[in-house]
Amino acid sequence: MAETVSMEIIARIVSDFPTKFGVPRQSGMSDALKATVVFEPEYRVAEALRGVEEFSHLWLIWQFSQAVRPGWSPTVRPPRLGGNKRLGVFATRSPFRPNPVGLSCVRLEGVERHPALGPVLHVAGADLMDGTPILDIKPYLPYADCRPEATGGFTDQVSRPLLAVDIPPALWKRVPEEKREALRAVLSFDPRPSYQHDPRREYGFVFAGLEVRFTVEEGRLTVIGLSPAGPAGNGPEL
Repeated sequence: MAETVSMEIIARIVSDFPTKFGVPRQSGMSDALKATVVFEPEYRVAEALRGVEEFSHLWLIWQFSQAVRPGWSPTVRPPRLGGNKRLGVFATRSPFRPNPVGLSCVRLEGVERHPALGPVLHVAGADLMDGTPILDIKPYLPYADCRPEATGGFTDQVSRPLLAVDIPPALWKRVPEEKREALRAVLSFDPRPSYQHDPRREYGFVFAGLEVRFTVEEGRLTVIGLSPAGPAGNGPEL
């Protein structure tokens, strides 16, 4: 029997994504995507963050909480390859792993001393669903973590150009001004599963309290609906 270890949830993310659909596939793709790291009560200790503001970026180590399943498979189908090719799970960043642990590099925008929640971290570029459990936080070290000569395996061989995004002015007005850049970025990344290309199909997801509906045809995404979404999310009110 494999040896196991236990880990504590030290914090949770507060983000604009109440569901997995629409979340960028990697961190750091857009600085316009803002999020907040809120610590669990027993970890709301200011001393634990002493010196963190000296770093521009942080590593978040977190749990794929919506992908926990019994057992595991040694191979997976990476979405970047259209779901048509199997690779070893350890050669991908698939959430379906023996231990469903994710790793994200985010930019630290600031540390807030919240009157009710203690110290919270404001970050940019997070690719995490609202309420995602954070297991650890480490500083990003440019001298050790940056490898300009690194190769990207199969990701170097598959390009996925950004989509042009059309949002009718009447719908655009429904998006809070401070969320517009982030929403446009999320849409341009193409939120659809890589294997779906039907131009007649209508897609939808929730972002920042808005239900966004859209279609995609010939490299152009068109928003056809924007309406208030129902309450969702696990994060605390800030």
